[in-house]
Amino acid sequence: MKTAAVHSRIEPEIKEKAESILSQLGVTPTEAIRMFYTQIALQKGLPFSVKIPNKETEAALRDSREGKNLERFNSVDALARSWDD
Repeated sequence: MKTAAVHSRIEPEIKEKAESILSQLGVTPTEAIRMFYTQIALQKGLPFSVKIPNKETEAALRDSREGKNLERFNSVDALARSWDD
């Protein structure tokens, strides 16, 4: 099988963090890039949603990270019942 090279520049800190995670997963950077490109080809686009969140979503994400304004439930059933209210 023929192969083609892909060259990219990335910040060293992001590269180190990503490669550490890939190592834990048992995946080389080359394999990860190959998987990413394969998914782009199969899905005819990025394999994840790319969009800027609206203000409501930004606030919810911020609250979630900070542990604010969260509802807690003792079971999945209790969570599901809350949707009926």
